[in-house]
Amino acid sequence: MKSKRRRHDPEFKARVALEALKGVKTIQEIAKEFDVHPVQVSEWKKTMAQNAASAFGGGVA
Repeated sequence: MKSKRRRHDPEFKARVALEALKGVKTIQEIAKEFDVHPVQVSEWKKTMAQNAASAFGGGVA
């Protein structure tokens, strides 16, 4: 029987991506720690890096 597909909330994805961006641990170590696939960690890391500038720009202060 197939298991249900897991859904991760944005906070979890951000926490994993930040850990990957730090560069202290390898992608493999992070994936094992958070129980996700290494490719997923890399995808979240890439998305975080690409969208980091939007966190600081465009808004009215």
